[in-house]
Amino acid sequence: MEQVVLAAVAFVGTHVLLSHPLRGPLVARIGERGFMLVYSVVAIATLWWLVVAYRAAPATPFWWPVGDGIWAVATAAMLVASVLFVGSLIGNPALPDPTTAAKPLPTPRGVYAITRHPMMWAFAIWGLVHVAVYPIAANAVLAGAIVVLALFGAHLQDRKKAALQPTRWPEWQHRTSYWPFAAIAQRRARFGGFRPHDLAGGLLVWLAATWAHLPLAGWAAGVWQWV
Repeated sequence: MEQVVLAAVAFVGTHVLLSHPLRGPLVARIGERGFMLVYSVVAIATLWWLVVAYRAAPATPFWWPVGDGIWAVATAAMLVASVLFVGSLIGNPALPDPTTAAKPLPTPRGVYAITRHPMMWAFAIWGLVHVAVYPIAANAVLAGAIVVLALFGAHLQDRKKAALQPTRWPEWQHRTSYWPFAAIAQRRARFGGFRPHDLAGGLLVWLAATWAHLPLAGWAAGVWQWV
């Protein structure tokens, strides 16, 4: 377990350091392409360490019983996460875009009406769900690392974008919310406006990913355990 914890700290810590305080100095010294090479090598190495440590960790007893009720909530949550993930792949204002300043600020629709960080929340939901259905120590550390990286990374992303786009990003923050459904509840955004690929793609990813648990992990997940 010590190795799992150390690997998780290294995985999250290096991502945060390289994405924020160390990015500027490293880019100035080795260039953008050199930085991306360093970032990729460190990310792959720490993730590999985390996976190897996780697989070697002992299987501890479940912290709580996992019945159909937990599985039903987890299955529904993963469908939401899948829609958030697919919806974030196209038209994400948080992604780098050199033409941003020339474009009008978009009205938040679909997944962006739910949260301005749909991809990060998709990863966070994935982590929380996997702790809920497989509550052992090693899995809690691994999945918890994903949750922390996703949600803390989203917070740091807000700060970084506000500094890079001091006029546009604060307005986008006002129209949207960090926490899912908060802007809708406060009537700063409207629920709806999903694109066809958001829902159809999310459904396909959800079905494929949950089905893949059986051949890859040896146990059924999602709706497939009841089919």
